[in-house]
Amino acid sequence: MSRREAMSVIATATGGVIASAVGCGGGGQSPAQPAPPGPPSLPVGVFNPSAADLSFLDALEQQSCLYFWEQASPVTGQVLDHAANNLSGQIDPTTTESSIAATGFGLTALCIADQRGYLTSAYGYAANVTHAQIVARVQAALSFHLNNMPNENGFFYHFNDVNTGQPLAGVEVSAIDTAWLMCGVLAARAYFNDAAITSLATQLYERVNWPWMLNGGQTFAMAWYPLTSATPGFTPYRYDTYCELMALYLLALGSPTYPIPASCWAAIARPILTYENYSYISSNADPLFTHQWSHAWFDFRSKADAYANYFTNSTSATQAHETFCLLTYPDWYSENYWGITASMSVNGYQAWGGPPAQGPIDGTVVPCAAAGSLVFLPNECLQVLEALHASWKSSAAWARYGFVDAFNGNASPNWFNATCLGIDLGITVLMIENLRSGFVWNTFMSNPEPVNAMQLAGFTSL
Repeated sequence: MSRREAMSVIATATGGVIASAVGCGGGGQSPAQPAPPGPPSLPVGVFNPSAADLSFLDALEQQSCLYFWEQASPVTGQVLDHAANNLSGQIDPTTTESSIAATGFGLTALCIADQRGYLTSAYGYAANVTHAQIVARVQAALSFHLNNMPNENGFFYHFNDVNTGQPLAGVEVSAIDTAWLMCGVLAARAYFNDAAITSLATQLYERVNWPWMLNGGQTFAMAWYPLTSATPGFTPYRYDTYCELMALYLLALGSPTYPIPASCWAAIARPILTYENYSYISSNADPLFTHQWSHAWFDFRSKADAYANYFTNSTSATQAHETFCLLTYPDWYSENYWGITASMSVNGYQAWGGPPAQGPIDGTVVPCAAAGSLVFLPNECLQVLEALHASWKSSAAWARYGFVDAFNGNASPNWFNATCLGIDLGITVLMIENLRSGFVWNTFMSNPEPVNAMQLAGFTSL
């Protein structure tokens, strides 16, 4: 069962409260709600970074990029879902669990690493990885996913063996995680001027039968399970309420081979959450990542559809989240220490966040919460990241790949997770680069399909 489905199952038992909280309905469709008009409730300051700021961002981005070269199979190109942060460059020997979402982030991170020279000796990388080696790795990844990875109508299993590509026991064919993989596939196609990559990437994207995952409805089923599963077939839970789902729908709208109807975009429920001075589209208590991930590739700046300016919407969501942390938990959080999103915790993986509070919030902070919102609230988020680095840089919470996934400076003794999550490092890398240069946005949006999709969804320039 996926993390999303698990939350929806809990929602069914609790009358739907949790389903709203994670941004995904329980299978029914709700009418789309109009978005609150206007800009964020409070102005966003001008970002004018110092040389020291840029140096810190460069180091965090480069170290995080290392993960996607070292913690991936050179044969399959798959990226480990998680890995220890205290390794010396070898792939983590304690796990073989890969994630197609981490692989999608990884394909994009390799574009960034190649463009910035992050894997060369100039950045202290002893192996001095060449452009040709990066191209070969991307080719291998795309070829393996096209020709060797099990799939259903072009959709992939969420978690797989990094060496064989075989799905792990009980794992679902995932709609949203296939979308993250395809975002990376299209980013690589647009960046690398390589005929093999172009051909492989195009075949992978055009093979996805998006209408199949609609399962006869107007909104996407979350997942499908094989006949060998205890619950075969499509899950009853759907991506029918605003969350990180925008990339999934836009990729499907823009498909030249298996598009979904444009009416599906309007079928998404867009509830409005009001907290303090902020009013924005969000399901109740969504983790902050739901306002970040689609923005990593799709450029929503200065654009709006019939419902919202989604970039402004995510800015408001980030401001509300910071305010929520500081007002609700003043003994734990401050302007230098805030940010909760789905991550590891002392009690395992948590899809926590707010406002309002979701999950057993305990003073833990998740670095990718601030890093993933850098493009929305750059000054405040950078302040948090630099303060975390100053406090933890001499500990094992800051190591080869930058920050570990989460840590708690309020616990006694202080707690931190010993591993990194590929998806959390991924959003960190992509959003730092978008803040610094807009490179991912510009590269991904040079593909014709995303541009066409946004037009079909009714986006216009502001």
